Amino acid sequence: QEHLVQSGGGLVQPGGSLRLSCKASRMILSVFRQTTLAWYLQAPGKQRELFASIAPSGTTNYAESVKGRCTISRDYRRKTFYLQMNSLKPEDTAVYYCKTTDSRGTIHWGQGTQVAVSSSESWGQGTQVTVSP
Repeated sequence: QEHLVQSGGGLVQPGGSLRLSCKASRMILSVFRQTTLAWYLQAPGKQRELFASIAPSGTTNYAESVKGRCTISRDYRRKTFYLQMNSLKPEDTAVYYCKTTDSRGTIHWGQGTQVAVSSSESWGQGTQVTVSP
């Protein structure tokens, strides 16, 4: 079982919103409370970069590119932290990773989740439906 399990993401239209989750199911609660929680993104062809974090004290930090559009939060009872992103732009397209750093410096990463911000339409392959009496 992975230390961090991410959920959320997918295809979003420009101006839309999404919420990513990162569950630290293997971490005991007392450690989770003393852990710095962070979100990184890795755009195509670029390095992974930090853009949001929340310290055990509750202090949050955001990259300039997402300030005002992004909120990091945590739920101790669920040992889960979240990233709420609003007013999404095509340049937000990236793989998003969650990361924890505990008080001893132990680091864990989530598996990554793809977020694509695009107004392109996509069609499925079609499915035959037959209604017979």
